[in-house]
Amino acid sequence: MKYIVKRNPSINLMNDFDKIFDSFWDYPTVASRVRKPSVDVRETEESFILEAELPGFDERLIDVNVDKHVLHISSRKEEEEGEKQVSEIKDSYLLRERALYTFDRSFSLPEHVDEEHISGEFKQGILTLTIPKRPEKKPKRIDVKLAS
Repeated sequence: MKYIVKRNPSINLMNDFDKIFDSFWDYPTVASRVRKPSVDVRETEESFILEAELPGFDERLIDVNVDKHVLHISSRKEEEEGEKQVSEIKDSYLLRERALYTFDRSFSLPEHVDEEHISGEFKQGILTLTIPKRPEKKPKRIDVKLAS
């Protein structure tokens, strides 16, 4: 697919530095809790299909929008009620890998997509976005008459 370009407007230069500390102390930093979901994008004759893996995310907290030919997908995975109660007791975790997670993905869209009719479906942890293409405009033929 040659038209959709992956964008990452919020490059965090501290990620490598945080990874060094993660491995040294074996303690996850806040930066390591920002994960990017795996995404597949395929093209059909009528549309582009984007599928993102979002296991454990609540469909009500997934935000999808288009601004200036850029598709943005973001969400936040909150702690579950049972986890909040444990946190309130102030238990000391020996290892805690489940916490709240956020992500933000952006994709540049080609000029020939119909942004007004993008549709989405969330089923079994998979977000599927259908991005329809606009029909190609054919050049208009102009008849030129000879002047007499």
